[in-house]
Amino acid sequence: MPAVPTYGLTHIALGVKDPARAFGFYRKVFGMVAVYRNRDFIQAQTPGSRDVLVFERAVGRVGHTGAIAHFGFRLTSPSDVDRAEAAVKKAGGTLIERGEFVPGEPYLFVRDLDGYLVEIWFEIPTPVDPAVPKRPARKAKRR
Repeated sequence: MPAVPTYGLTHIALGVKDPARAFGFYRKVFGMVAVYRNRDFIQAQTPGSRDVLVFERAVGRVGHTGAIAHFGFRLTSPSDVDRAEAAVKKAGGTLIERGEFVPGEPYLFVRDLDGYLVEIWFEIPTPVDPAVPKRPARKAKRR
């Protein structure tokens, strides 16, 4: 039997103190857009992707990940790591660690406003990565 076709892992739900505040951090750092919201819940997506990050109002164990160590956002260029660090700090997050897994693969571990550990990294393309879509050629402007 073939594997069930999916778009991959695309959804994480986080228990947060204040959904609007939590969403604001990810909007500022990654440009996420709210696609659904109510008083206790915001569903956000990164434009051009199929990822979904849900911020659900919670009490108690906010910021505790249980057996999940962290979750991450993969950069499209290694040169964006400085920009990512600046965006995290400007949005109120905390840098925990910065380094390089191997030459050419920089990473950051940061804490968001609720204390979740988030990895931001660049990974050299692997053999199973999808092909990067080619952008259409731009037409020359006539003068």
